[in-house]
Amino acid sequence: MSPENYVQLASREFNRLKGLADRAMVQIGDAQFFALPGEGDNSVAIIVKHVGGNLLSRWTDFLTSDGEKPGRNRDTEFQILAGETRAPLMEQWEAGWRALFAALSTLEETDLTRQVKIRGEPLTVLQAINRQLTHYAYHVGQIVYVAKHFCGASWKTLSIPLGTSAEFNRSPAKYLG
Repeated sequence: MSPENYVQLASREFNRLKGLADRAMVQIGDAQFFALPGEGDNSVAIIVKHVGGNLLSRWTDFLTSDGEKPGRNRDTEFQILAGETRAPLMEQWEAGWRALFAALSTLEETDLTRQVKIRGEPLTVLQAINRQLTHYAYHVGQIVYVAKHFCGASWKTLSIPLGTSAEFNRSPAKYLG
């Protein structure tokens, strides 16, 4: 197997993050999806709406336009409007991830030093990828934490189950399947 280049590695990590969030979200029902864990907190629905909007804005025409698109209204991403349901929010989530993976699939290693802009700030493609990777990791962690909070004892771990680390180290294939 040939070694991964940075774009392939980043794509794999974005896929891993999306998978963690998706596996957390399937464990909660619609009521939990929209529930606020506490005053001033974001629901999973709000985080999904924000990340979906961010993904679409940042990765559509990634190399040729500012990552903050003029039509984006970031503030409304943090509000669940009357009549919004889980299905369209998840459609936006999926569309955003498709935009990201489509943009990454066109990149070559030589593109990493090219310049793009996010909110007018010039960044190399490498810097922009790293910025978004950390941003999405932050929000995926929130999704997992909120979902786990609402699942309680019914939560199915997304990692090595507590108390099985030594067994995992002896036999990782059993867990990675």
